[in-house]
Amino acid sequence: MVVDTPRLVEAARHLRDELGFNFLSDITATDYLGWGAKGVSGYIGTRGGRDLNMPSTQGLQRLPRPKPRRFSVSYHLLALKGGDAARVRLQAWVDEGDAVPTVVSVWPTADWHEREAWDMLGIRFDGHPNLRRILMEDEWEGHPLRKDYPIGGEPVRFSGEP
Repeated sequence: MVVDTPRLVEAARHLRDELGFNFLSDITATDYLGWGAKGVSGYIGTRGGRDLNMPSTQGLQRLPRPKPRRFSVSYHLLALKGGDAARVRLQAWVDEGDAVPTVVSVWPTADWHEREAWDMLGIRFDGHPNLRRILMEDEWEGHPLRKDYPIGGEPVRFSGEP
């Protein structure tokens, strides 16, 4: 289910209260910078799916469809009831600098997941009670899972050097 960000909390409450999706297993943020550009390979799929034991990237037979925005935020939900566990993915799309409303009031465990998405990809969550780094040091600059994050690292310093 793809939803506009202004209606995200409303959709989340509906999924929890009306449809019984009472467990948020995770929130996954993805950076699609450059998606669909030259050099991004598609895959060949069949009605039976893809064989995981066989590499499926075979050139540019099919270019991937363009994404609506640079980042996706996917909420993976389960309806835990009576031995059954129906699943659904709630997805929102945002661009650089856009914010997603927090769903901490709907699923309190979103607190940690949203902090991780902020720390790694820089996606802001409006209304979050404590949006600060969770994995990287507080002084860390940038967001390391962004596709435009500079690759390199820190210079090596040897003992005895000034």
